[in-house]
Amino acid sequence: MSDLNMAPGLPEAPQSPPQNPPKTRRQKAGKSNSLWSDAWYDLRHSKVFIVGSVIAVILILMAIVPGLFSPVNAFDSSTCNLVDARKGISSAHWFGTDNLGCDTYSRVIYGARVSIMVGILTSVVTGLVGGVLGLIAGFYGRWVDVVLSRAAEIFFAIPSILGALLILAVVGRSNAGVGTVVLAMSVLAWPMVLRIMRASVISTKNQDYITAARALGASPMRISIKHILPNAIAPVIVVCTMNLGVFIAGEAALSFLGVGIQSPGISWGLMIADARNRFLMAPEPLIFPAVFLSITVLCFVMIGDAVRDALDPKLR
Repeated sequence: MSDLNMAPGLPEAPQSPPQNPPKTRRQKAGKSNSLWSDAWYDLRHSKVFIVGSVIAVILILMAIVPGLFSPVNAFDSSTCNLVDARKGISSAHWFGTDNLGCDTYSRVIYGARVSIMVGILTSVVTGLVGGVLGLIAGFYGRWVDVVLSRAAEIFFAIPSILGALLILAVVGRSNAGVGTVVLAMSVLAWPMVLRIMRASVISTKNQDYITAARALGASPMRISIKHILPNAIAPVIVVCTMNLGVFIAGEAALSFLGVGIQSPGISWGLMIADARNRFLMAPEPLIFPAVFLSITVLCFVMIGDAVRDALDPKLR
């Protein structure tokens, strides 16, 4: 049987063009395509990242310099007058007053400091502890990996809120402050970072450039810090960024349950707990801290999603 494509007088079958992998926006612009430069280029052109970052910068400025967001005739966050208790929104009290006559707007502004500080410090601590231990476990392997992995599994099996409640109850509710809450949440959160860092290191250390570095006589310390860490840390950055909102919500939950930040400290979770029994009489002291808490968690989740999309090569 003759081949129809080779028969005289018949056109040859059209050849499909070669399939090239899709280029990133940075490659289309003719720029260099390293992981970090591509990630930063994508983040700068991501509307989700820009919106989340603008909100986060405003909230961080609110936490660092609360006076910038207070009107000229604002009430101090610690000044309360029982005569003004449970007043509604007015020109003197933009968010009304709480059960003790404290200005809700001032307390919301000053409450951002504790809530955001707890979230950032917990994310940094878990990233450092879990990242270092994960690098050690993944790089050295063998008994070091077994010991660190089994230790992480012990903490990983403890429910987060229940474990934090237990730690804060042992330490003492009267001693609960920013450092205590950060410690309680960090103890239970670092194992997840360790597992992610360990898996990333194991996949990275088998690459050809690591083998070449060993062949050239590079020390284990130099290989792990200079070659493996920069190429394995991207998943940890993504997780720590996304966990920021989770830790802020966790602090609010612990303060709401009465074991987190204690008075005279101010946090959004503590404000919600104090206002819940008078919600029908004065809803503003509960609504406004809850709204600010939701916006803060949402903006950090948006930033985390954008960072994940920028640093994950599979999504390019």
